[in-house]
Amino acid sequence: MRLFGKRAVLLACLVLWTALATGCSVDVSRTRVIFTTGFGQDEVFRIGTAGCSRAEILVYLVNAQNRYESVYGSQVWKIARDGVTLEENVKDMVLARVSQIKAMCLLAESKGLSLEEEEKARVSQAAAEYFHSLSDVEKQLLGVDEAVIESMYSEYALADKVYRYIIRDVNPEISDDEARTITIQHILLQTWTVDGKGSRVTYNEELKREVYERACEIRRQAVEDEVDFVDLASRYSDDNVITYSFGKGEMEAVFEETAFGLETNEVSQVIENEEGYHIIKCITTFDREQTDLNKLEIVEERRREVFGQEYDAFIEKQAQLLNTELWKKIGLIHDVETHTADFMDVYRKYMETDSF
Repeated sequence: MRLFGKRAVLLACLVLWTALATGCSVDVSRTRVIFTTGFGQDEVFRIGTAGCSRAEILVYLVNAQNRYESVYGSQVWKIARDGVTLEENVKDMVLARVSQIKAMCLLAESKGLSLEEEEKARVSQAAAEYFHSLSDVEKQLLGVDEAVIESMYSEYALADKVYRYIIRDVNPEISDDEARTITIQHILLQTWTVDGKGSRVTYNEELKREVYERACEIRRQAVEDEVDFVDLASRYSDDNVITYSFGKGEMEAVFEETAFGLETNEVSQVIENEEGYHIIKCITTFDREQTDLNKLEIVEERRREVFGQEYDAFIEKQAQLLNTELWKKIGLIHDVETHTADFMDVYRKYMETDSF
């Protein structure tokens, strides 16, 4: 909802990592890297006892690069916002993601988790397929051999394993009532304005009373005179959107409580919140398709919360160091013979996983 819905306005952002590995439900920003110096020649960063090589970063980075270019073209890297280029954003996202994988492997080791022989065999198969899909030029530019690829797949599999281990007790059963989505129409009469400086000014009590009386009259027309609600909203509402669909926890409390208490086609009393006076009409009390989607989202959110709590507590105890000089030198590889983009596709082909 324009001003009072908790999720009415979502930030439009580019989800960088999904170009490389879809399905990730963990916030990569949880891994913080402290910038420092004093590293070996090819070591990009260390977290605890785990290190990361330049070759590992390049595999993820170039795969992401080629995914982007396959959709948006090579000119996409000219995009910048607030002085930060898309290349820098992708680099930072890859760094955070690989850092997270390394940290999750340490977490797995702390819990005594490791890959089974059958899992190791599938990792080896995946590594062989991906490595042999690379051209000689790509192998040279990335600086990888089959052992590096196998190690990367092993770490990803172990990270996925510890994620599934930690979330194993999250109840996947969500009731229809908890997840249901309703659809409503509403009329908003604001009780504030904006002054010449652009500041919000709330109406005094006299003006608010006038607005309230007008809202009551509009409701009377909707209920007693049976005037079309959409017509009334089009004429009187200060919100340019009339119809909304939402679930529990998505709207301001009094608005949501009133809306969920209505039956189909029922019109609410005039209610008030900080935006003004509202009249709500319930269009449908249940959307099966959206409710089922909400259940999946609620379960995933609970899993993220459970994992995040344990992960945060663990990562805070780990030293996190970045080789700033080497990191500055790492960048996209612009070579006509470098096309690799299926690093994660090959992984998913062999590893049965929902992906963390």
